Amino acid sequence: MPLFTHAPRSLCFLRLSAIGDVCHAVAAIQAVQRHWPQTQITWVVGKVEAQLLAGLDGVELVVFDKKAGLAGMRQVWRQLKGRRFDALVHMQLALRASLLTVGISARYRVGFHRHRAKEGQWLFTNKRIPDTQSCHVLDSFFAFTQYLGVPSTTPQWQLPLCEDDHAFANAQLGDKPTVVISPAASKDERNWLPERYAQFADYAVGKGYQVALCGSPAAREKTLAARIIADANVPLLNLVGQTSLKQLAAVLARADAVLAPDSGPAHMATTQGTPVLGLYGHSNPKRTGPYNNLADVVSVYETFAEQQHGKPVEQLAWSTRVKGDHVMAAIDTQQVIDAFETMMAKQ
Repeated sequence: MPLFTHAPRSLCFLRLSAIGDVCHAVAAIQAVQRHWPQTQITWVVGKVEAQLLAGLDGVELVVFDKKAGLAGMRQVWRQLKGRRFDALVHMQLALRASLLTVGISARYRVGFHRHRAKEGQWLFTNKRIPDTQSCHVLDSFFAFTQYLGVPSTTPQWQLPLCEDDHAFANAQLGDKPTVVISPAASKDERNWLPERYAQFADYAVGKGYQVALCGSPAAREKTLAARIIADANVPLLNLVGQTSLKQLAAVLARADAVLAPDSGPAHMATTQGTPVLGLYGHSNPKRTGPYNNLADVVSVYETFAEQQHGKPVEQLAWSTRVKGDHVMAAIDTQQVIDAFETMMAKQ
């Protein structure tokens, strides 16, 4: 039985981070809005992620600054003081997120099934979704909405991008066919090799595309971009550190294809309907791959996961990761070129 047989008055979703997971959550929350348009939606989200979501139609954003620690939690609690939600949908497993829920009042506190509730999340909930089978994070988020009473639908996204964001993307990319490379994952060991990104860029330019690099202003990402540019034999457009999150989303929307490891921009591109060629070694692409292009992923995860854990992937825990800075080197350039050609032939 679903938790609600008619539209609840108010729901509070809690998913703080990261960018990719927040993109998955957008699809789930917007499915709720389409089914229950009169339900008031509040979303407790991280400070950085809120930059992408600001202006999300029909959603009240309550921003949590994790760097502020307890003071940041108290700020959220003050903002929500005196309010009681029909349900708090707790979609994050980290203990810090669970502690944040303590000061949020709700009749039902919905969390993951106990078999998946890491860091004691189940201690902070009084209802748990039955799902233990879905592999992809987005599907697990949709399991929350189905538990609430929202029918299963194909994921859709409407990110709040404005005309200025799209004008920025058009000004940067012009009318040329474009492949965007977003080379940096959240940890350096999850990045592909700079020289191989450069080799792929040489190939793409030879096929008539311009190649743009994108990423955050972090020093490590700028350094990676500089190495790729130095190794390439063709000119590349360097947008690393030159965009806001919304402008980046517009650039990804304008692109013909995106090449990226397991990272936020890969999932941002998915929200824009842009084909994504994902490079995976440390996490299971069936769990965190670009949702609309899971069949196009280049992955060595399965091989290393079995080597390191002694079991086939199918027998490993849902969130098992691979370790080692040698892993991504197992993906060679020709594999990526072949996968790119196959993916683009389907467009």
